[in-house]
Amino acid sequence: MTVKDPAAELQPQFSSADATPAPWAKARERLEQAEVYWLTTVRPDGRPHVTPLVAVWLDGALYFCTGATERKAKNLAHRSHCIITTGCNTLSEGLDVVVEGEAVRVRDGARLQRVADVYASKYGPPFQFTARDGVFHGDGGNVALVYEVIPTTVFGFGKGKSFSQTRWRF
Repeated sequence: MTVKDPAAELQPQFSSADATPAPWAKARERLEQAEVYWLTTVRPDGRPHVTPLVAVWLDGALYFCTGATERKAKNLAHRSHCIITTGCNTLSEGLDVVVEGEAVRVRDGARLQRVADVYASKYGPPFQFTARDGVFHGDGGNVALVYEVIPTTVFGFGKGKSFSQTRWRF
C-alpha cells in the first residue's frame, strides 16, 4: 500500500527562530528503526496508562501486540484512541516522535503474517510469531492480539542546536 507523505507544518510557538519543519522521511525513519516505543492508553476510570513495548512500522501504520488480559488490551477494548511515542532520551540531538491514532485489532491472516515477518526481521527471537486464528502465537504457547495504529496526527520534536516542533496531519 502506498501512503502519501503528509505535509509538514512547523509549530513556530514551540520552535527556535531558525527552525525548519522536520521532513516526514526523517520521522518515518525513526518510526521504522526505533526499538522501544511507549504506548499511552486510558483506563475505564479515566486514568492514563503508559507502558513500553516493541512495535513495527509497515505500510504507513504502527503495529504492536499484547496479551488479551494485559492492561493495555483492556483499556483499548474500552477506548481505542491511543498515543505511541519514541525518540532519543537526550536534549542535544535527535527527533522524538508522537503518533496519535486509533488502535484497531488486526485479524486478517495475510496481514498478520506480514506483520509477524517484520517483527522477526527487526527484533529476532523472542519476537518470532506464527499468525494463526486471528492472533500471534509465540514460544511457550503465548497468544497475543495484534493492533494497528494508523496515524491521524504525528508530532516531531527536533532537538540539538535548534529546537523544533513539526506537525503532520494525515
